[in-house]
Amino acid sequence: MTARIYRPARTAMQSGTAKTDRWLLEYEPERPREIEPLMGWTSSGDMKSQLKLWFDTEAEAVAYATRNGIAYRVEQPHEAKRRSMAYADNFKFSRVGQWTH
Repeated sequence: MTARIYRPARTAMQSGTAKTDRWLLEYEPERPREIEPLMGWTSSGDMKSQLKLWFDTEAEAVAYATRNGIAYRVEQPHEAKRRSMAYADNFKFSRVGQWTH
């Protein structure tokens, strides 16, 4: 079973970068989920898919995986490109587009 080591992105409800500095080790599912015929719920016999391990650094997560003989894949995070712009730039004389209300 392969584990995925990554740093989760912020949720859609977050405007800042809180809780995005820790690394997560998650197991990938071995087999797809099945629909239970009686109730129609989705179920899985894979217990490792419920396991999530949090680490402070990527090195700690990789060291844990190698120490326990877990095959892993590291996904590097994509950093957001921030463009700073002042409110006054909307009204500057050299603005490319025409300003309207």
